[in-house]
Amino acid sequence: MKLGVLNVPLSGMPFADAMAYQASIGVEAVEIGCGGSPGNAHCDPEILLNDAQALAEFKAVLEKNHLSISALSCHGNAVHPNPAVAQKADHEFRNAVLLAEKLGVGVVNTFSGCPGDCPASEHPNWVTCPWPEDFLEILDYQWNKVLIPYWQEMAKFLNAHHVKAAFEMHPGFCVYNPETMLRIHEAVGDAVGANFDPSHLYWQGIDIPTAIRELKGIIYNFHAKDCYVEPVNARKYGVLDTKPYADELHRSWIFRTLGYGHSADEWKQIVSTLRMCGFDGTLAIEHEDSLMSIKEGLEKAVAFLRQVIISEQPAAMWWA
Repeated sequence: MKLGVLNVPLSGMPFADAMAYQASIGVEAVEIGCGGSPGNAHCDPEILLNDAQALAEFKAVLEKNHLSISALSCHGNAVHPNPAVAQKADHEFRNAVLLAEKLGVGVVNTFSGCPGDCPASEHPNWVTCPWPEDFLEILDYQWNKVLIPYWQEMAKFLNAHHVKAAFEMHPGFCVYNPETMLRIHEAVGDAVGANFDPSHLYWQGIDIPTAIRELKGIIYNFHAKDCYVEPVNARKYGVLDTKPYADELHRSWIFRTLGYGHSADEWKQIVSTLRMCGFDGTLAIEHEDSLMSIKEGLEKAVAFLRQVIISEQPAAMWWA
C-alpha cells in the first residue's frame, strides 16, 4: 500500500510547491482534482489534453518529487435534473477520463449522481425512506429511468479508454452505502466500483471492516478520512444533520483528521481488512477537518497513517 493525499486542500499553492511539500512530509502518491467540486487548480484537462508542453511540465513536476498519481478526482452530478448542470458534469467527467488515459491513471473518482423525482424536477431528490409509496415511485424513476441507463452508456466510454469510475458512497446521491454500491455495480459492470471513504459511512452506523468485506473486489480507491459522531448531539437530534459544517459544537457528527475520530486500533483493522480483501492500492488522505489548519491536519494524518499502513508484501507463512 502507498500513503497518499487528495491534493485539493493545497489548491491555493502553486502546483510545483504543493508537490514538493507533500513529498517532504512523506507522501508517495497524489490524487488530483480535475473538475467538479474538487476544482482543477492544479490539473485542467482543457489545457493538458491540448497542450503537449503543459502536459510534459505537469509530468515533470511529479517525477521530480517521486510522486505517482493514484487517481484523478472529478466529483459532479451528471444526472442532475437541471440540464445545464448535468451537461457540465458529464463534460468534465469525460475530459477527466480522457486525461486519465493519457496519464496512464486507471481510476477517476466521482459521485453516482442523484436525479430529481420526475422529468420536470429542478433539484435532486435524495430518498431516505420507503413510505409513503410516492418515495418508492421516485426511486424506481431515479434508478431505472435515469441512473442505470446513464452509467450503462458511460461504461462504454470508460471501457473504450481503459479507465474505471470509482463512486464515493456519499449521502445525497443515489449510491451512498454498500448496498446501493453493489446495486449499481451489478447493473453496470466492472466499469464502476467504489471509492471507499469511511467518513461518510461512520455516521450512518456502518461498520467499516464489514463494509470492506461486502465490497471485496470492487474497491477501486480508498480515502483515508475520519469522522467523529458526537454522542450527546446524536442522541438528541439523530444523525441526519443539516446544520452547517462550521457549527461543530452542535452538529451530531463532523469530519476529523485521522486519529481524531477513531483509534489507531480501529484503523489497523481497516487496513488489515483491505489487505485481506485484495486492496493494496493507495490510501489517500482527504483532509476536511474544520478544527485544524491544512498543514497541521495533513501532517497529523500522514504521521498517523504511517503507523497503521501496511507497506510491504506479506512474507511466506513459515509457521504453516
